[in-house]
Amino acid sequence: MIAVPSHAFRATLTALRPLLSGDAILAWATKGLEPGSGKLLSTVAAEVLGGRALAVISGPTFAREVALGLPTALTVASESDKTAEEAASWLRNERVRVYTSRDVAGVQLGGAIKNVMAIAAGISDGLGFGANARAALITRGLAELTRLGVAMGGQKETFMGLTGAGDLILTCTDNASRNRRVGMALGQGRKLPEILAELGQEAEGVATARELYQLARQLKVDMPITEQVYRVLYENLPPQSAVEALLRRESRQE
Repeated sequence: MIAVPSHAFRATLTALRPLLSGDAILAWATKGLEPGSGKLLSTVAAEVLGGRALAVISGPTFAREVALGLPTALTVASESDKTAEEAASWLRNERVRVYTSRDVAGVQLGGAIKNVMAIAAGISDGLGFGANARAALITRGLAELTRLGVAMGGQKETFMGLTGAGDLILTCTDNASRNRRVGMALGQGRKLPEILAELGQEAEGVATARELYQLARQLKVDMPITEQVYRVLYENLPPQSAVEALLRRESRQE
């Protein structure tokens, strides 16, 4: 089981490949897309490792709380039920409940897209817009997540579960979320390079926003929150202007 930033995923697998036994299962807890290609990490793993048994681990899981033994629930997804159950058995104990899934694409996409929505929620809170705005962003963020997730092969039901709505709610509402903290600092007027230098850890949503923006355009999926986060991060759009652009959107049925 590996947990490395998405930008190091391919290189890590390449280094591991000659060290893995023939029947080894490889599972990962990375939540992102490959920078530059926008590929799902399962696609990267298949390219590097061929037909090996693979599993992805995701869900609403702050590492510190898991390490402290606080109750946690998560999901392990694999194309093989046997592989998913084997990887799940590594993680189960009296404080960790683990579900299994065959929706490899959906589980990965939920974990990746929610990081971008957490930046948006952080921006809103950094601007002082309150709980109503945060709730609206989470709800509409879930709609965006589901639209793109289904377009990329995920199952709609997956996005209502732990790796979709569950992880989205956690990451958008608690300050242990690095992506939320990035958004809050942006909303308070700070600059991205300074924020990331001070953070000292990976905020996957920053790189993922660029990949999602490109994927949404390619697939013609409407993702207005993602677009505004991208413009704040990569086009220096003031956060206040991004919010105003969302509010000016044409009225429509929910």
